[in-house]
Amino acid sequence: MVEAVGAGVTLKTVPDTQALAQAAADLICAAVRANPDLSILVATGNTPMPTYTELAQRVQHGEIDFSRVTAVQLDEYLGLTDDDPRSLWSWMQRSFVAPLGITRTVRLHTPEEFDREVAALGGIDLALLGLGPNGHLGFNEPPSPPDAPTRTVTLTPESLESNRVYWDGLPVPTGAVTAGMNLILSARQTLLLVSGAHKRAILRRTLEGPQTPDLPASLLRGTALTVLADEAAWA
Repeated sequence: MVEAVGAGVTLKTVPDTQALAQAAADLICAAVRANPDLSILVATGNTPMPTYTELAQRVQHGEIDFSRVTAVQLDEYLGLTDDDPRSLWSWMQRSFVAPLGITRTVRLHTPEEFDREVAALGGIDLALLGLGPNGHLGFNEPPSPPDAPTRTVTLTPESLESNRVYWDGLPVPTGAVTAGMNLILSARQTLLLVSGAHKRAILRRTLEGPQTPDLPASLLRGTALTVLADEAAWA
């Protein structure tokens, strides 16, 4: 089901996780076909992984070519080496960059260097985002105003808890660096992927509640936003 939520915002609901991956892959592939030099801001986390697997299969079958795409890192923990299993850079490489045959990347080192590299690209064409349990985007924790820059942050207890499931008992770093709200909100297109009943309340607040820095994802309304949600997340 597709419905308009507000100015520039489209919500599409699908039955389950696999349908979500297929629908998301369809939209991403259409964007790459329209602009093979697309710059994509890439989220990690559990929700987008089936989509990245679906994209990799399409690349392997020769259905789409990502070789001219630039993958831009969304966020990273502070103080980790590349061989640390918690490195989000390494996770992006394993799940998105290498399987899709991408050779152009922008890594989130320091905020200043990152912002210069993104500006040299001409900005972000497509932001692929997940929805944090407290409405964060990347590691833009509440409150994050629309002009919040790329910066280092301290993670909230909600984010530490939600990230703990990824790392098999390893401690979650408490500091991170994130692409700023100003950069995320300037993306020419945004695709927000939401899956599972545990995201239902925060998704409703994101799309139907007040737009406020206390819920950073709500600030996506008014941008060119497509929300893909499974029925568990929107029912």
